[in-house]
Amino acid sequence: MTSQPIRSPVRIIGIDPGLRRTGWGVIETEGNRLVYIACGSVEPPDNLPLASRLLAIHEGLAAVLGDYKPAEAAVEQTFVNKDGAATLKLGQARGVAMLAPAMFGIAIAEYAPNQVKKTVVGAGHAEKNQIQVMLKILLPKAEPPSADAADALAIAITHAHHRQSAALRLKVANL
Repeated sequence: MTSQPIRSPVRIIGIDPGLRRTGWGVIETEGNRLVYIACGSVEPPDNLPLASRLLAIHEGLAAVLGDYKPAEAAVEQTFVNKDGAATLKLGQARGVAMLAPAMFGIAIAEYAPNQVKKTVVGAGHAEKNQIQVMLKILLPKAEPPSADAADALAIAITHAHHRQSAALRLKVANL
């Protein structure tokens, strides 16, 4: 699993894991240019047992990966809350969200929720509506159908920005 060179167009999928809705967003980046490709969410029925919901998330993400063929993936890290059981279940959904691209041989990066907000909005504690406003500026053609799809696009944008700075640091170090 390797990253593509910085100057060729790179297709990136951002994934916002969740048991009810796993958001996904696909963009292309070339240099500083961002292009919206698609977004949506995988929504398994609430009445399914946990294992079946995880399977539905995997199958949904595998279909998206097959359709859009991203070169790189970014997944949001789990936010730990006071409900340990809920955090563990979310961690299982996140595991599936990381497994699906890995099965396609796609490199995966992970970003904390505050890092995503800071990259897209400029503040680590931004509200969801602030993210949606910035998405309209950064990706004018995007109309995410849900907050989860919007978050997934923000995760993809975060990866696009951070993959560039990492590559530039390596280039400077080799001079």
